[in-house]
Amino acid sequence: MSTAPRIDIDPAAFWADPYPMLAKLRQEAPIAFVPQLGSTLLTRRDDISISEKQIDVFSSHQPAGLMNRLMGHNMMRKDGEAHQAERRAMFPTVSPKTVRAHWTALFQAHADRIIDAIAPGSRIDLMRDFALPFSGECLKSITGLTNIRYQDMDAWSQGMIEGIANYGGDPAVEARCHAATSGIDAAIDDILPVMRERPDQSILGVLLASGMPMDSVRANVKLAISGGQNEPRKAIAGTVWALLSHPDQLALVRSGEVSWLQAFEEYVRWISPIGMSPRRITKPWSIRDVSFETDERVFLMFGSANRDEQHFERADQFDVRRDTSKSVAFGAGPHFCAGAFASRAMIADVALPTLFASANKLELADDEPVRIGGWAFRGLQNLPVRWLH
Repeated sequence: MSTAPRIDIDPAAFWADPYPMLAKLRQEAPIAFVPQLGSTLLTRRDDISISEKQIDVFSSHQPAGLMNRLMGHNMMRKDGEAHQAERRAMFPTVSPKTVRAHWTALFQAHADRIIDAIAPGSRIDLMRDFALPFSGECLKSITGLTNIRYQDMDAWSQGMIEGIANYGGDPAVEARCHAATSGIDAAIDDILPVMRERPDQSILGVLLASGMPMDSVRANVKLAISGGQNEPRKAIAGTVWALLSHPDQLALVRSGEVSWLQAFEEYVRWISPIGMSPRRITKPWSIRDVSFETDERVFLMFGSANRDEQHFERADQFDVRRDTSKSVAFGAGPHFCAGAFASRAMIADVALPTLFASANKLELADDEPVRIGGWAFRGLQNLPVRWLH
C-alpha cells in the first residue's frame, strides 16, 4: 500500500456525483488511498498527465485486473511494442483518412434513418430513441458485426462496462458481463466465414487480415464495443442536454461563432464519460512525499483532471468558449483513445448538427428528471425532450 493519506468515501454518493469529493481530494490530498475502492487515486491533471506517459512505472498490463479476466487481454492492457503492434493493426479502420473517406457517410446515413423515424411533435427519450441506436448502428459498421441488433450491441457494452468497474465484486454484475462476452464471441463466430471470404475496412476485417491471433482479435473487438457504444451515446445525449440547458451557448454554436466540435470537447471535459483508468505500479516509486509499492493499483482520475482548477477557470461550469487543449478526456499518453477521431466525426460532424437541423426546436421535457450517474464511467442515463419539427 502507498504512503498516501487514507481517505474514506461514501460509494453511493461518489457514484451519484463524484465531483465534490474529487475537488476536496485535489485540494487536501491529491494522491489518496481510498479503501472503499481498494486503490490509490491520482486526482490532479499534471500528476496524471506525467504518470500516464511513464509506462515503465504506471503499467497498463494488469494480469489479474477485471478487464483481462472478463474480456481478454486487449491492447488497452498492454504496454510498449505489444500495445503499439495491436494499435497499428487497428489503425486502418480508425485513421482520419478512413473516417473521412468511408465512415462519415455511413454515420450520416444511420443518423438520417433514425431521425426520420421520430414522429413530429413527439415527446421522446433522446438517449433511448437516438443516441443509443445511432451509436449502436455506427459501432456495428465499425466492428464488422453487422449480423446483430443495435440493442445487442448496447446490452453487451453495458454488461462489460459494469463488469470491469465491478470493484465491489457483485456476482450478478459479473454474470451479466460473462453473458455479454459470450454473445460477442458467438456473433464473431457467426460472421467469420463471411469476413474471411470478403474482408472489409471494419475492425474485425483488418485485425483478421493482420494475422493477429484469434484470442487477441476477440479481445480487441470486445474492447471496441465496451467503449465504442457506451461513451459516444453518453456524449451525444450529454452534449445535447448541456446545450439545451445553456441556451445562450447553444446560440453561439448555431450562429457558427463556436463549432459543434468545441461544444463536444467542452462537454467531455466537463462530464468525462471515461472518468478513470487503472494502472499497476511496476517498481518502488515516489511522487513528492508519497511512495508506492510494486504491484499496487492506482486509479488515474481523468474526470478529476478535467476539472483541475490549476488549468481550468470555473472548472465546474460548462462553457463552449473554453480552451480545452489541456483536457485528458481521451487520455494523455500512449494509450490515447484509438477511436478518438471516429468519435469526433460521429458526434461533432454528424450527430449534433443533424439533430439540431432536423428539429425546428428541441426542448427539455419537464415531466421527468434527467438522471446522471457513475464515476469510472459517467454520463446521462436518460434525456426526455420534446421534438418539434
